[in-house]
Amino acid sequence: MKNTFSFPISRREFMKLAGVTMAGVMVGGRGSTKAAAAEKGSAAVDFSKVSLPVLYDVDVCVVGGGAAGTAAAISAGKNGAKTLLVERGIYLGGLATQGCVYPCMPTFAFDSDTPYIKEVNKRMEVQGISPLLGIETDKFYGGGAGQYAPEYLVQVYDELCEEAGVSVLFEASLVGAVVEGDKITCCIVQTSEGLGKIKAKTFIDGTGDALLSRFAGVPTEKGSEKNGRNQPMSLRFEMTGVDVEKAYDFFWNTYNDDWLDKPFVDKMHRDVAAGKTPFFEFAKWKKNESLFKGGVSRGELTQDDILYIQGFAVIGKPHTMSLNCPEMPPLSFSSTDAISRSQAISFGRKMMNRLAAFFVKNIPGFEKAYISKEASMVGVRESWRIRGKYYLTADAYIKRQKFADGICRTAYPIDIHDVKLNLVDKMKKGEFYEIPFRALIADKVNNLLTVGRCASGSFAAQASFRIQPTCMSMGEAAGIATAWGLKNNIPVAEVRWEKIPEGVRSYVSKG
Repeated sequence: MKNTFSFPISRREFMKLAGVTMAGVMVGGRGSTKAAAAEKGSAAVDFSKVSLPVLYDVDVCVVGGGAAGTAAAISAGKNGAKTLLVERGIYLGGLATQGCVYPCMPTFAFDSDTPYIKEVNKRMEVQGISPLLGIETDKFYGGGAGQYAPEYLVQVYDELCEEAGVSVLFEASLVGAVVEGDKITCCIVQTSEGLGKIKAKTFIDGTGDALLSRFAGVPTEKGSEKNGRNQPMSLRFEMTGVDVEKAYDFFWNTYNDDWLDKPFVDKMHRDVAAGKTPFFEFAKWKKNESLFKGGVSRGELTQDDILYIQGFAVIGKPHTMSLNCPEMPPLSFSSTDAISRSQAISFGRKMMNRLAAFFVKNIPGFEKAYISKEASMVGVRESWRIRGKYYLTADAYIKRQKFADGICRTAYPIDIHDVKLNLVDKMKKGEFYEIPFRALIADKVNNLLTVGRCASGSFAAQASFRIQPTCMSMGEAAGIATAWGLKNNIPVAEVRWEKIPEGVRSYVSKG
């Protein structure tokens, strides 16, 4: 195996590659030509005709080290597969670490935490930073509420990968794939050395944007079926120097924020008395939205700035709050248009600075606060989704569907930040639906699974299954199924989850 190279490709091969690439450049504008090209897929270069050095030759290659991809790689490695995890950043965790999305949204479903999630939580507790909120209320129905301090979570992921024998290739961006017949034979990555090739028997797409799937020619869709728009993006940030208790008292005493119920308030007082970081959330609910509307009337904020405002104290980081905002307006920006996505980041950074200045001026406890961290990746809620062997729709939620090949459960609502589909009510305590393994299977490629927010489903269904705990459980199941298929000489697209022994599966359907 060749691990290093000084010049990635020969001049002749470079010219062949450049000739094909120019076709892509010609459709690179923002007009209808680009849109038409996008419908045909993302693979514009035939890398099968170019000799590239092989960086790795493994059983399983997972592309994308976010919540789903990291879980998939660790699970595949633990089950005996020689596994490589490709990550474009310098640490694992995706939005949970790079995107400042520290609280995991709750599944609202009892017993939804699969073994991988339980193991991560246990490791965090060993670090002294429990991810469990410990709120003494039935608010979440026992379903998966947690908050991960990013610096500690990165360490836990590194440890789990090392123990599972997973190799990690950091600072590597996916740029293509080679497909022969119904199989991906290798994917192409850009590294600091140049282009390189990764061979694998099975691939798992954890990119969040279904990028590997699109390069492989898997059918995808994007945005709302009603208006074509994607869910809005966010650019989260941290502020340090916050008197968290003072800010909490302000929202509780001044606005009596409904989110802060009595058991929560009592626990917070106990945490403060014990010298612990108190956890609380403030949000732009009806009770305190006058605070933010006042900022608009005075010219301190814009109407866009207050579309969505939310802040969380960060467990393990005293005097720090994570701001789940700004949210860039979906009418102006799209997560599936590269130029628009880039412009959204610049626009969001201006919003972020206005919000931070407003907090310092108007919220007690923020007087000495300052921006201490900006997310290193934009918060994408939804972009591309594959069309797999099974296509989840809102019916799965509405009918509380169970599947023989169910890989996890959730009751998280259909949470659309743009178009409000008044389809469903919040599930009652004890209700849930399941995600079938078939929703991960790319129908036309037999050695590929797609995990996380880009699994097979409609716009509305994805608005429910996109949360981090569900994505982690999807990845865990994908890793298990992939290793099982390799051991039994079964292409992963033909693996039947319900046929894997119960003791091996991470989840057994209760339907």
